[in-house]
Formats: sequence, structure tokens, C-alpha cells
Amino acid sequence: MVETTGGGPGDGAAEVLDRPLPDGVRRRVVQIVSDGFGSLTVGELPAQLRQYARFAPNRRAKFAGNAMAAALETDPLFRQRIGEKLREAQPELTGALDSGSPPPAADPLDVAAAAYVLRPPGWVKLVTAAGEEALRADAERVDEENRAELERLRAELARARDHTRAETERLRTELESAKKEAESLHRKLRAALSDVKRGEAALRKAHGEIEAVRAEGQAQVSAAESETRRLKGRLGETEAALEAARRAAREGRSVEDMRVRLLLDTLLDATQGLRRELALPPVSVRPAETVDAVEPGRMSPKDIAARALSENDPQVLDQLLALPQAHLVVDGYNVTKTGYPQMPLEKQRLRLLGQLSQLAAQSGAEVTCVFDGAELAAPVLLAPPRGVRVLFSKPGVTADELIRQLVRAEPPGRPVIVASTDREVADGVARAGARPVASAMLLKRLSRG
Repeated sequence: MVETTGGGPGDGAAEVLDRPLPDGVRRRVVQIVSDGFGSLTVGELPAQLRQYARFAPNRRAKFAGNAMAAALETDPLFRQRIGEKLREAQPELTGALDSGSPPPAADPLDVAAAAYVLRPPGWVKLVTAAGEEALRADAERVDEENRAELERLRAELARARDHTRAETERLRTELESAKKEAESLHRKLRAALSDVKRGEAALRKAHGEIEAVRAEGQAQVSAAESETRRLKGRLGETEAALEAARRAAREGRSVEDMRVRLLLDTLLDATQGLRRELALPPVSVRPAETVDAVEPGRMSPKDIAARALSENDPQVLDQLLALPQAHLVVDGYNVTKTGYPQMPLEKQRLRLLGQLSQLAAQSGAEVTCVFDGAELAAPVLLAPPRGVRVLFSKPGVTADELIRQLVRAEPPGRPVIVASTDREVADGVARAGARPVASAMLLKRLSRG
């Protein structure tokens, strides 16, 4: 365990520690160096420790511990200076070490740390003994902690068993209570199901009674209508008799005329009383209004198409836009690329929308212009002109599909005109009831201003 190198017997400096310094001894050694560190000048410090000269003792021990322990081991002069500071701070302990009889009541770690710094004869044994003593103390402490932990765990286990037993009893009681409550709920559920069945039967009976009442009411209404028709016939007869009575009165038939007049007044009063009893609504629809025909000024797209105008004549578009509530849907890029494809897309849009605004103001028709928005990298900053609705298709939806959606959204019978040269668009909107017109026709109409 102890080796001697170069010195004579009893020379402590020649002894070498053949194992690592115990942790407890090392911490005490670092503390001794840190305490003596502050009283040395910068020139008395080894080069590797001068950067820690201004550190507080606690920070010095924390950040420079390894460097101080290494300097103490490799620099005999620095170790000698720290030993002198230790002799000044602890004269009794250092004196006892110099005499070879360390005080028995002293802490073995303090004795070993002082011996490691001063290097008296036999210091290696003192350091080794302190390490072993620290290991024994640690083992005893750990054993004591284990015994205390075991006792704590036993007590905790006993408490857990008691708690488990009490919890089991509580849960058993709650289970019994839950079983009883479940049985009660089952009984209530069966009673509720019976009530529901009875309610459903009563509801079916009520529905049957309502149907019977409704049928009876309809029968009464039919009877009232029959009676009304009979009374109307009687009224017609009475009116005819009245007219005859009036003619007879003019001819001098006074007595019989008075009797007829009395009978007529009686029938009129009965008819008015029956009308109040039946609460018949006034007649709002005339028979002539039920006949399907075209009124003056209202023409369908088929009527316009049947006239003797060329298919590409702009007057056809004017006549279509003159229809009541007409809606013009424009395939924007199809029209602009037909009329002025050399212009940038932004200028194409602005030119077309300006012309459509004039057309909307002149015709009074609703105008919607649809552009394909699939290739847009960002939202278009565009202020729609007055009278024109501007729409861009969403990603994944073409302008053609958006046009077909607009046509399908309109009610049947409303005049919808779609301006596009695309044959697929024209055929699709035609099947949906719209009137397709060529882009060239719209361009001709717009060029007129």
C-alpha cells in the first residue's frame, strides 16, 4: 500500500498513495486549500490557479476544486505554503500530526486531510484509514437508513393493508347498495317501458281519432260546399224570380210581387248567415288566370330564338337581356382571349369588366363574370364595377364548373344567358335550361358601347 521513493526511513514526502483519494478526504483537502488560498498573493499561486484569485471561497471551492487538488499534488512549494496556512489556522491538530500522535477525538477526515497536506511520516496510512473509516461510517449510515426505510415501509404496508381492508368493506357496501339501486332502476325502467307502450297505444288511438275527425271535417266541408252550390242555385233562381217580380211590379202585380220579394229577402239572409258560418274566403283567383299563355311583353328564350335574326346578331342578346329578371353569366377568360388575347390578364379583366358595367347599366340585367382562379398565386386586388358580380373559381374547381353551378342555382323558368365559346360549357348549360350565346356575339354587342 505504501511505497518509498528516494528518501530515508521516516520521510513522509517519499510516501505515495496508491489509490484514489477518498471523496470525504478530498472535499476536506479542497476546503483547506480554499481557506488558505485567499491569504496568498497572486505571485504565490500556481499559474493555473491565478484566474480564481478573486473568487469568493464558496465559488472557489465549487469551480476550482479539481485545479486546486491537482496543484496541491504536483506543486510541492504550493503545498508547503498551504501547509503553513493550515498550521496557523489549526496549530493543535498540526502539532499532534508532527509529533506522530493525532488526537483520538478528532474527525478522521480532518486528520487525513491535514496529513495529506503536511505529509508527515505515515500520512498514507492516516489517509487510507480515514477512507476506510468513512466507508464504514457510510455503510453504517446506509444500513441505518435501510433499516429505517424498512420500518417505514412495514408501517406503510400495514397502513395500506388496513386501508385496503376498510376500502374493500366500503366498496362491498357500495356494491350491495348499487345492486339494490340497480334492481330498483330495473323495476322503474320496466314500469316506464309499460307507460311508454301505453302512451304509444294512446297516441295511435289519438291519431286514429284525429284522422276520423279530419275525415268528418272534410265530409262536412264537402257537404257545406254542396249546400253552398245548392244555395247559389237557389239564389240564382231567386234573383231570376226577383227580376221577374220587378218586371211584374212595373206591370202592376203588387201583392204577388211583395210575397216574392219577402221570399227573396229570406233566402238572401239565409245565404249570408251560411257564409258567415262557413267563413268562406273571398275569391282571389279568376278562372282566366289559370289558363297557361304568354302575356303581352313577356317572351321566352325560345320565342326570341324563333325570330328571323341571325344567330350571331347582337340584337338577339339585346332581346334576351330585355326579358324580365334576365341573368347574364360571362365566361371571362373565354371572352377576353377571343377578343384581345395579346393583352396581359389583368388588363383583359379590367377591359371586360368596364364594358360589362356599361351593358348592365343599359339593359338592367343581372351580370355575373366568372374567371378561372386555379392559377392565382395570391388574392386578386380588384374592385368590381357597379352592376357586375365578379367571381373566381376555388382551387380544384374550374370556371366551367362554377358556371354550371350558377346555372343550376337559378329557379326553373328564369332567363339565364351564358356567354362562352366552350362547346362543353354551352351544351351543359343548355341542358340545365340556360341560353348559351357565343363570345363573339357578346364582343360585338360590347363594341357598340
